[in-house]
Amino acid sequence: MITIGIVAGEASGDALAATLIDAVRSRRADVRFAGIAGPRMQAAGCEVLAPQDALAVRGLTEVVAHLPSLVALRRNIAQRLVAMRVPVFVGVDAPDFNLGLERRLKRRRVRTVHFVSPSVWAWRRERLATIHRAVDHMLALFPFEPPLYHATGTPVTYVGHPLAQDRAGPGTRQAARETLQHKGVAPLFALLPGSRLGEVEMHAGLVLDAAAQIHEARPDARFLVPLVSRTTREAFIEAQHRHGRMGLPLTILYGHAGDALRAADVALVASGTATLEAAIAGCPHVIFYRVSPLTARIVAKKLLVPWVGLPNVLAGRFVVPELLQDDATPGTLAQAALNLFDDTVTRRRIETLFAQMARSLAIDTGALAADAVLGEVDRALSSRTRR
Repeated sequence: MITIGIVAGEASGDALAATLIDAVRSRRADVRFAGIAGPRMQAAGCEVLAPQDALAVRGLTEVVAHLPSLVALRRNIAQRLVAMRVPVFVGVDAPDFNLGLERRLKRRRVRTVHFVSPSVWAWRRERLATIHRAVDHMLALFPFEPPLYHATGTPVTYVGHPLAQDRAGPGTRQAARETLQHKGVAPLFALLPGSRLGEVEMHAGLVLDAAAQIHEARPDARFLVPLVSRTTREAFIEAQHRHGRMGLPLTILYGHAGDALRAADVALVASGTATLEAAIAGCPHVIFYRVSPLTARIVAKKLLVPWVGLPNVLAGRFVVPELLQDDATPGTLAQAALNLFDDTVTRRRIETLFAQMARSLAIDTGALAADAVLGEVDRALSSRTRR
């Protein structure tokens, strides 16, 4: 039995890693995976060496407080994977953790694959040199990313995005509403405060207060809140109590973000992979995000593009409103969402553009990623035989 090491950060990484695990195991029954895993990876058969929650830290300055435990965890995972004689390690997103782990493992002659390019096209372009030293093969989700790695000589494969294969088709908004048992034609807004606990703690009050203002303007409005875990759900409910928002006509979902986005007329979405999921679901939305003031200043100095939301990056222009830091207030979020809901023409134009984006990304991500990873396994085993 061949063991591949793998580490994924947060819910989006868990989903991507599960797609890879399923595709690899469908090709090679003698391959198993072990590492830091979320629930979807575990369901796909990954052995858990540490829970994914251990990596649920957001922002630059926020990481500092957790640095000793993260360093210790990285050292422990590296030692265990080396002891298991893994030929290949796959780091799925979480670059601040995984790149250091990949560099450590590469020194021990483990082939390293990084699945999801860090946002070097947006900021911290100097990371390309660090990536080249740590990574034997990059798997890129977006078509504009491979040229950056070609320039540094880092092998790269464009694999598309698996979310695009599940894109909503004609008539699926009504079907999604039926799936969620949402009856009637009342305006429906999705609220996505983030997948990590820190994001929910930062954003829950913001989206709840925005929802209250939307409801005041549109008393028939209803709200869906998909949350990825029990801890994020508990944090959100606690914020409801704290902000006095228990009376809002709001349904909290355990998961089902895709269904919520397909069902909603408009969404408020924290910046991250969820913005791409919203675009692929064909849901017009408003992007928002808050981090600590120091993190915001550091990022602002290094940004290379004027956008942070993936739909805007893919379009190369502002298609989706972005309200960040001080601009992200309950009033601005509520007004932006209401403006989008009331402007049917703009919403239809955005939905058409989103459908085009989804088609451009809809290739067989699992198969392409699996082929690349298994190719690295063959290289590693061949090298061991020669030694």
